[in-house]
Order: sequence, then structure tokens, then C-alpha cells
Amino acid sequence: MPVHKDPSGHRYVQAETEVPGTPEEVWNAIATGPGITSWFVPTTLDGRVGGDTTSSFGPGMDSVAKITAWNPPHSFVAESSDPGPNDRPVATEWIVEARDGGSCVVRVVHRWFAESDDWDGQFEGHTYGWASFFRVLRAYVAHFAEQAGVPVQVMGVAAPPKEAAWDAWTRALGVAGASVGDRVQTPEGVPPMSGTVEFAGQPAWPEELLIHLDGPVPGIAHLVPHAMGGKVYLAHRLYLFGERAADAAAEAQTAWQAWFDATFVPAAAPPQG
Repeated sequence: MPVHKDPSGHRYVQAETEVPGTPEEVWNAIATGPGITSWFVPTTLDGRVGGDTTSSFGPGMDSVAKITAWNPPHSFVAESSDPGPNDRPVATEWIVEARDGGSCVVRVVHRWFAESDDWDGQFEGHTYGWASFFRVLRAYVAHFAEQAGVPVQVMGVAAPPKEAAWDAWTRALGVAGASVGDRVQTPEGVPPMSGTVEFAGQPAWPEELLIHLDGPVPGIAHLVPHAMGGKVYLAHRLYLFGERAADAAAEAQTAWQAWFDATFVPAAAPPQG
């Protein structure tokens, strides 16, 4: 997804997806703290011009932005508090456009000013990340619209290559080779998880799985490996719903982290010198 440039030096990238639901339902999913938390990462959002929005990607990894435009249920803009290229803020615009047939297009646009291409690769990477999370957004609006989910974020670490780590991970879960529509369930000795596969990779990115869960509580599972720094990080995200969601999330956090720690021991880094 290329970086677009204009003569003034401003640049932007964008990603979009079509999701089921009314503009109001979709707005609730992308412009409220509980909605965003239910398909992305834990987020708070003060819905007004001048309000702050904070997304937590892990301990000490908060992304904070200030809302500069607020037009529900159609669009809002938030400017990052962290400096971007040339120490200028990065503006992120979220847009909801209604379509015939009871669906909406959601578009996210990152805009920044730069005098060189140094940041282009990073922002192109953002668009591919959004493509992955947008699959979770579609599942959330389709199955759990306007419900508040409880997220579980667990990370395993495996030795490279990514393809081998993915194969070992999915085999251990009993989901290796699963296709869209398959019914899957973790085997004995693995924390419980069962449901129906809704996404099973694509040619450009085969290592990704999204499951509509029905056990142990209703929810969504999103599994993606990331190769970085000589290791493969196994991102295991659950979004749980219903009366037992909070208790089930606490149980899952502990059980899944213990399972990853016992199952995957990354290879030591090669000696230097």
C-alpha cells in the first residue's frame, strides 16, 4: 500500500475495509474505548475535540493522541502526541461511509510531513497491520456489535524461521492446515479453545488465523506470528464476550502464557565476535 505524496511535502497512507452494520454500529466499534478494545488493543477515548485517546500495546507502550476533529458517526481525526518526521505530529483520520445493503466502509488515513523518504517504510507497514486487524473488526461487528469485549494478549517466542514456528504453533493447537469454515478445538494439554475458522491466511501472508469462538466463552481468536530481531513472536489475541468474559479472560491470560512459556523456548542468540 504505497505512500502518497503531494508537492507541499505532505504524505499519507491509507487502509480500508467493508464491514457489516449501520454507521452508528460501526462508529461504536471504531470511535469508543470499549468498542476499539473489543477488536484492537485496550483503548480509552474521550470523544470530543480536545479529548485524548490512548491505546496500550503492552507495558510502557502507550500510544497517545489528541482529537482535533469529531464528526459522529462519520469521521474523527487524532494527532499523535509523539513527534513524527521532522518533529511534527502525525494525524490519523478515521472515516465511516455507509454503503447499500447494510454495510459501511471504514477507512484509516495517516498523514505526516517529511522532507525525505526515511519514514515511508514504517508507515507502509502500518497499512498491512491494519489489514490484519480489520479482519478482527469485521468479525466483531458481525458477531458482537455494540458489546464490550475483554481482550487477552499473550505472546510466545520461538526460534526462526517464521514458517517453522507457525507450523509448530498450529500443530500444537490442533489447527494446522485449517480452512475457512472448519470446526477446530484444542487438544488435551492445551488451554481450551473451540470455534469456527473465519480466516486462514492468504498468498501474501499465509501465517494468520482468525477463529469465531464458541468455547469456553463466545469470542474471537486472532493468531499471527511476527519475525523480528532473530526471533519469532507468536501473537495470540483473544477477545471474549458475555457474562463470564472477565473471569474467562483472567483464566485464559494465565493459562495461555504458562502454556507458551512451557512449549516454546527460543534459541539463544548466536555469540558475538
